[in-house]
Amino acid sequence: MFKVAVLISGGGTNLQSVIDKVQSGYLNCKIEIVISDSEKAYGIERARQNKIDALAFSKKQYGDKLSDEILKIVEARDVDLIVTAGFLSILKGDLLKKYKNRIINIHPSLIPAFCGKGMYGLNVHRAAIEYGVKVSGCTVHFVDEGTDTGPIIIQKAVQVFSTDVAEELQKRVLEQEHVALPEAIKLISEGKIIVDLRRVIVKN
Repeated sequence: MFKVAVLISGGGTNLQSVIDKVQSGYLNCKIEIVISDSEKAYGIERARQNKIDALAFSKKQYGDKLSDEILKIVEARDVDLIVTAGFLSILKGDLLKKYKNRIINIHPSLIPAFCGKGMYGLNVHRAAIEYGVKVSGCTVHFVDEGTDTGPIIIQKAVQVFSTDVAEELQKRVLEQEHVALPEAIKLISEGKIIVDLRRVIVKN
């Protein structure tokens, strides 16, 4: 069985979208563990309600060693893919090397627009509206040593309306995140993804 670890920091709605797709049979995977960098994250409760093991690490306590702790856990559980779903800590070190092209992230913009340092949550959508773009969306990409710089797997677009406020755009983009993230996991779990430098090729 293909094993997935999901990393979260907050409410875990993207985690819930993966849980739902596993339960429906769309994903032939097991969510092996959910890991949070916040003990207050509601996503921890979502996991436990669905009988999924969940752990929380304090960023203050672990600091730069957080990635090392995550690596110990995912290796011990033979995790095949790490999914960062609203995870606000930056992954680094041996975790990135040992899980190269096996860590994916969902970002609420069409990368390379509105990404990088400080671009998370409503900040992304405010930036998109202030810039005046007509289209925004979400991106699932592989995680590398940069911030939102890894090869792009899937993008989903939504229209941006002149009357939008950040919360409205966020809601529309989030609906597409809940489609894109399980789709990317499915492609990877079925061995349909090839990474050629920055290009991600989907096999038929």
